[in-house]
Amino acid sequence: MQGQTHDGRSLRILTLIDEHSRACLALKVDRRINSLGVIEALADAMCLHGIPEHIRCDKGPEMIAKALRWWVSKAGSQAQYITPGSPWGYGYCERFNGKLKDECLRQEIFYSLREAQIVIGLWQNIYNCVRPHSSLGYRPPAPVTYPDLAFRLPMVAAMQ
Repeated sequence: MQGQTHDGRSLRILTLIDEHSRACLALKVDRRINSLGVIEALADAMCLHGIPEHIRCDKGPEMIAKALRWWVSKAGSQAQYITPGSPWGYGYCERFNGKLKDECLRQEIFYSLREAQIVIGLWQNIYNCVRPHSSLGYRPPAPVTYPDLAFRLPMVAAMQ
């Protein structure tokens, strides 16, 4: 996906979506993203969420690079490529990209790469933790929970 800063310089955005939970696992924002950038984003996501059985991706040059295919196979996963010209094969990704454009990229003017990274990262948190999803019964994929607060409430009440 692409965006731009106010001076017309391009921004590339790599999106990683969990097919089951619809959670956005990563939004990598940079001027250019090559196969090493994809590997870095996948490695970070795998450290946090585990190694998936397969990774579905398009046939962009950074996604079909030998280095990425080798790394994915060594990580214990399989790359599954989407047929070019068939967006219905990954409709949830197209829908996510549309929401990202409508709710974030078209609403903001980015003056620097760093600002874009921060604002898009904040939008990712809202998307995952607050924003309701119709495919999930109008609940967010990773709702905010307050286990510490729930644990401390009885103690606070006992102290008063």
